[in-house]
Amino acid sequence: MLKSTTASMKPAEVEKKWIHIDAEGVVVGRLATFIANRLRGKHLPTYTPHVDMGDYVVVTNVDKVVFTGKKNTDKIYYRHTGHPGGVKQTTPEKVLGGRFPERVLEKAVERMLPKESPLARKQMTHLRLFAGAAHDHEAQQPQTIDFKSMSAKNTRSV
Repeated sequence: MLKSTTASMKPAEVEKKWIHIDAEGVVVGRLATFIANRLRGKHLPTYTPHVDMGDYVVVTNVDKVVFTGKKNTDKIYYRHTGHPGGVKQTTPEKVLGGRFPERVLEKAVERMLPKESPLARKQMTHLRLFAGAAHDHEAQQPQTIDFKSMSAKNTRSV
């Protein structure tokens, strides 16, 4: 009788890579999906859901990401201050033009990972976002992925 088993990776067997993505002119949702899959390790044939086996992801030019349609002005982000009546709202346009433009992509990726789990929090620490073209991780020799040319839909068509 032939019996097949599913291999389950152990944390000690995982080999992590560093990848670099240039986000200039790239659609936010498509980029966030790609990054979330890389952080979780779902691109690997040995994917194991309960093990942190994803790559380290370095993203530059995060302040130059784009939205399709009128999402840049019509989409609304809500947050609560914790006080009664403390619901605050903002648009992606204000966030991208503000002090921390990387929060748009950070929140998009965070919301695509498993909710409220220690594993998701650990995987989010492997994401490094930079508003400019320079980053601090040259010593890790990240492999550059040209996300923009992977599909015509990855860039906004006017």
